[in-house]
Amino acid sequence: MAERHRQDGVEYSAGDQSLFTSLYTSLAQQLPKEPMEWRRSYGRAPKMIHLEANFVQFKEELLPKDGNRALLTFPFLHIYWTDCCDTEMYKVSVKDGMLRWQSTLRLHGSVDWLIVVVESEAKKKNKTNILPRTSIVDKIRNDFCNKQSDRCVVLSDPLKESSRSQDSWNSFLTKLRTLLLMSFTKNLGRFEDDMRTLREKRTEPGWSFCDYFMVQEELAFVFEMLQQFEDALVQYDELDALFTQYVLNFGAGDGANWLGSFCATVKRWSGLLLRRPIDMEKRELIQRGEASLLDLRSYLFSRQCTLLIFLQRPWEVTQRALELLHNCVQELRLLEVSVVQGALDCWVFLSCLEVLHRIEGCCDRAQLEANCSHTVGLWTYATEKLKSLGYLCGLVAEKGPTSEDLNRTVDLLAGLGEERPETVNSLQSPYKKLNEALSSVEAFEKHYLVSAMKKGDPERAEGFLDDSLRSYVAEGWSLQVTHTRKQMAECQKLLQQTEDYLQTSALLAGDANLTEEERKHFYQVILTFASQAPTVALSMAAFAQLRQMQFSPPGAVVHVGAALQLELRVRCLMPVAVQVEQLAATLHFSLEQGGARGRAGGTQRRTGQGPQGQGDGVVLFPQGSPLAGAGMGASLPPALELYEMQDRSPSDSSLNSTGVVCKNMHLLLRRHDSSASLDTPTAGALPAAVAVDDGAQMLRARDITLQPGDNSILFTAPVQPGSYTLRQLCGSVGRVQFVQSHIYPVVQYEVYSQEPQLTIEPLSGPSVWPSVPLFYNLLAGIPQKVKFTIATGHYSVKKGDALQLSNTDSMPILHSSCCSATILSSTGGHNCFQSLILSSEKVTSISLPPTPPYHTLEFQLEVLCHIPPTPFKPDIERLTNGEVRHRPKNHSQADSGMIHIDQKVSIDCPWSIYSTLISLTFYVPFKAKHSILSAGKRKYIQVCLQNVSDTNFHLADPVLTERQPTIPVELLSFNAKTQQTVCSQQSVFCLWEMRWVKHLPLCLQCAFSASFAPVSASDAHTAFKPYRYEFQLDRAEILPSSGDQHCRTGALCGLEVSITRQAEPSETEGEEEESTEIEGLRTTKLMYEVVDNSSNWAVCGKSSGVVSMPVAASATHRVQMEVMPLFAGHLPFPDIKVFKYLPHSAVPAIQPDTDSCLENDTMSLLDKGLDDQGDTASIRSRGSIHSVGSGEQQRGLPMPRLEPFSPGQVFYWSQGRQVLVLPVTDDHVMEVNVT
Repeated sequence: MAERHRQDGVEYSAGDQSLFTSLYTSLAQQLPKEPMEWRRSYGRAPKMIHLEANFVQFKEELLPKDGNRALLTFPFLHIYWTDCCDTEMYKVSVKDGMLRWQSTLRLHGSVDWLIVVVESEAKKKNKTNILPRTSIVDKIRNDFCNKQSDRCVVLSDPLKESSRSQDSWNSFLTKLRTLLLMSFTKNLGRFEDDMRTLREKRTEPGWSFCDYFMVQEELAFVFEMLQQFEDALVQYDELDALFTQYVLNFGAGDGANWLGSFCATVKRWSGLLLRRPIDMEKRELIQRGEASLLDLRSYLFSRQCTLLIFLQRPWEVTQRALELLHNCVQELRLLEVSVVQGALDCWVFLSCLEVLHRIEGCCDRAQLEANCSHTVGLWTYATEKLKSLGYLCGLVAEKGPTSEDLNRTVDLLAGLGEERPETVNSLQSPYKKLNEALSSVEAFEKHYLVSAMKKGDPERAEGFLDDSLRSYVAEGWSLQVTHTRKQMAECQKLLQQTEDYLQTSALLAGDANLTEEERKHFYQVILTFASQAPTVALSMAAFAQLRQMQFSPPGAVVHVGAALQLELRVRCLMPVAVQVEQLAATLHFSLEQGGARGRAGGTQRRTGQGPQGQGDGVVLFPQGSPLAGAGMGASLPPALELYEMQDRSPSDSSLNSTGVVCKNMHLLLRRHDSSASLDTPTAGALPAAVAVDDGAQMLRARDITLQPGDNSILFTAPVQPGSYTLRQLCGSVGRVQFVQSHIYPVVQYEVYSQEPQLTIEPLSGPSVWPSVPLFYNLLAGIPQKVKFTIATGHYSVKKGDALQLSNTDSMPILHSSCCSATILSSTGGHNCFQSLILSSEKVTSISLPPTPPYHTLEFQLEVLCHIPPTPFKPDIERLTNGEVRHRPKNHSQADSGMIHIDQKVSIDCPWSIYSTLISLTFYVPFKAKHSILSAGKRKYIQVCLQNVSDTNFHLADPVLTERQPTIPVELLSFNAKTQQTVCSQQSVFCLWEMRWVKHLPLCLQCAFSASFAPVSASDAHTAFKPYRYEFQLDRAEILPSSGDQHCRTGALCGLEVSITRQAEPSETEGEEEESTEIEGLRTTKLMYEVVDNSSNWAVCGKSSGVVSMPVAASATHRVQMEVMPLFAGHLPFPDIKVFKYLPHSAVPAIQPDTDSCLENDTMSLLDKGLDDQGDTASIRSRGSIHSVGSGEQQRGLPMPRLEPFSPGQVFYWSQGRQVLVLPVTDDHVMEVNVT
């Protein structure tokens, strides 16, 4: 489907006029609301259109006559309206009216009609002999619509707001739209066929182009009303092409009789009229056959212009207008039309300005400036015709116009006629401009400046030339710029405007449009003045073009004392070699050093272009800048100068925010029209040259010879600390200074002074974890290499300087007598030296080789971080409402499962009186966990050792021992291999059986030990290092309550929970657990919970609570409660869970180790994660008086926390035990009735 359009149809009504009047408003408003699909013949694309109709009363004189099928003046759909509901009235009057109406339509060949019967309930009530509604409609259909029953429609109470009325109204509108569109399409097709037939008769005698013009234009009017502007334009283009072909045939000797009317003498030359949609005056002339050639062409182009503007193609109007003006001149010659001398020049001049004014009225200024190339042809043509009129009327003669010239001027102005009403109030109308230009010599000089030069008035001519030059420069007409500057140079020389004359001469000397001799002439003018006084500053845009600048080193950031060179490449525009006494670049100095030192730049960066932040150190200058030659790009707005701005934290220099700031906002936001007065009047919008400040810091190059074309100049930059920005560039040739007052892109370099810095990092190599960066690759337990890097900065390392490293027991430095040190320079060179290492009990001293400032010193040491034997404790904390207390993570290794160890190294440096503290992070390559396994009455200890690193290890001699030899427990090993390989991310399981004599001890302190070495170690025997894992097993005894020997189903049983502390807490555990002291007894709080996940037991009464445990070995606390067995048989004991109960102010435990949770007959309460237990909420649901958590409690309040014990701290003595439950005695009574 195409876009939507509107159709202005014509529709006529007959019958009851008052009835139609009551419905007209609603009908006219609702008919166009719904679109209709308009399908045309000959495969043309369908379109969605909205129908609008013009309703008038039926009159026979409005019906089409025989042979006249006009679309705009005759009806094409007829409607008869009636609200008759009485049979007698229908027979007496209504039927006769319909018969007369249809007879009239048949007489005039109109077959598109519709009868509308309006039904009204109110009218029915006033009639006594009313038949059903269908009887009237049936009669009408039988009498008039035998074969076209759809031509009669019923409209029920259209003025009422009911669903029945609305449905009837919508159905009527749909029918009306369909018939209206069908009738219009049929009439349009018939009209097109008639028009083609008329066109085919053009070779017959008596055929008139004007008559055919009116017929095809009516079709164009119809398309225009339908908003089918493209189709309407096609009709006028066909008429244009047809008339042009006849004119060409006439010139070839094959003329048509009707062309004689267009050969009459031209009496009026008022130009085009484009300000009216339809020029009715000229249209009537065409209709009467009295139009001249200029009248026909003017009217035809005005219609084409209107349609092109509707199609938003104004620039096509200018193209067609220029072709029209040239073609009209040729057609007048071919037809041998008599024209008054100068009349055609007046017509062309007025037509050019009329087209330009029409385009300016429908386009904004930005569009006009962007499409100036479309209008320059019209401006040039109008200028030529005005010049011709000036010579014809004697307005450029030295003695002024003669009487004959004045009479000719009067005749030409008389042929213009009166000014049109559309332009009477316009001060800049084409009519007024031509009248003013031809009225006097002074007025003509204002409109055409050549006469001022010929009359010896250079001052006035210089002003006119300057205005023209600015226009040519803005539009990019290089040849016109060159020609105008030559004329300006003559004016300035006569006016003795020395500086302006030199600037123009410099521009012409570098202008490639001139010959070599002309350029050398203007260059000699500059040399002649260069030896005279005073000094004059000119714009460098006329002298040289800046191409690129390259830094060495490329980064444009050097330290104090280093060499920095700038290579400047310029293109000399002069025709011969120029001896430049000095080429200087002024510098802006700043002590500020931003986060992006020396890397400021603009937004107009291209590949390999931009500030020195580029890797190659090359700054390319765009060709559109003021240096791009001849000032052609000087009218462009200044480019953005953007700098990076960073806000860093003063404590750790981390980046808080970053942004962009524009340094030349004052240039971008100023008014461009008000800045014109600041430019030199002769430069054609070139920027004014500003004298160089002699007191500023400069880069200088003396006695340079610039050859025509590309040249290279080398500068050596000062190297005092600070940031330097190039502001201006000045080349001195005698007393003449060529100055570039602004350099873009911004060119900057930086000289810095740096403090010495020491860094320690792991030696680059494979990561211990795939998701961990390379600097996290230190493993604990085996020797590791670290690299020391010293950036000396401004400090010079002298002979005898040394680093003093403090020794720690947990991370010793492996001894060696010396190490290799490498000194790197900023240029990439390096030297190797041997550093002496002296080690004592507390300090390791490393002698440093002499190193110059701003060099890098690197060496390596080997360190060993011992693995602590005790396992790391988890820091998973839960509040009593079951929620996890979240803590911020200090390391990114939490997800990898690796345990890290931070080691602090204190280093004394020779350049500082303060010690430097550096942290190294080591990762334990193994993770161990233990579990208790049961088989009947036999108990086993299993230790799982997992390799969590990316390194493969050899594991040897796994041993499990009891640290208290007095305890009578024997550990029998089931491990057959003494040495095996543990690959990355794999685990090794070791198993021992526990055997005891009488009873299992309450506490077991176990130690697992093994030796490991990397598979890649060259000497595996000496590379083995010990690994030790210590853990403790405790137990809690749970005894049933005294009573019956056996429990029974459904009966209450007593359950006694016994909690015993096996040993006093260590110092670390004492700090973690908050204790209270009452009457000299120190206690800590525990929380217990009895649950039964297998649903074998029902806990009656309190199932959880908080107890105070004395901080003493063998301290026991017993809790008694009642339970009820739900099934008979050997039932396992209910589960008992114990937690540390910590107030909200207590210090939490440390890092989690959730993988150490035990499963399958475990001694730990953490056999499942708290998230999986599901019964944490039972602390609330079972009514414990010690429960402080609540689901409705606000999260913002401080709450106590529940913390699980570490693996191996709690021993569940009743694990695996069962109790016999007997079924209850069941007595059954059976009743038997005997009869």
